[in-house]
Amino acid sequence: MVRRYELADEQWERIAELLPPKRVGQRGRPSKDDRMMLNGMMWIVRSGAQWRELPERYGSWKTVYSRFCKWRDEGVLEKIFQALYTEADMENLCIDSTCIRVHQSANGGKKGANQKQ
Repeated sequence: MVRRYELADEQWERIAELLPPKRVGQRGRPSKDDRMMLNGMMWIVRSGAQWRELPERYGSWKTVYSRFCKWRDEGVLEKIFQALYTEADMENLCIDSTCIRVHQSANGGKKGANQKQ
């Protein structure tokens, strides 16, 4: 079962090859799972939460943030977005040009300007 904000298997398969090759982390330990790190990044972006509020299932927020910065600086995230953008399904694209008017007092107009005296 895929949790909210996480990549499904077919989504992961489409982008896994775009990530840098696995490296050994500090002190000879294997690096954290890329999919889990990316899911943590997506959780942050889609929930709008602060990094420190990242659920523990994604690992330390500091580790996820460090990986985010590394991938951002190396252009990895841009490659992923560009690859997914070229395959975007535009079938359900919707453009809304709604215009909502507000009362003049809500947009800086003088209070009482239209009131009868």
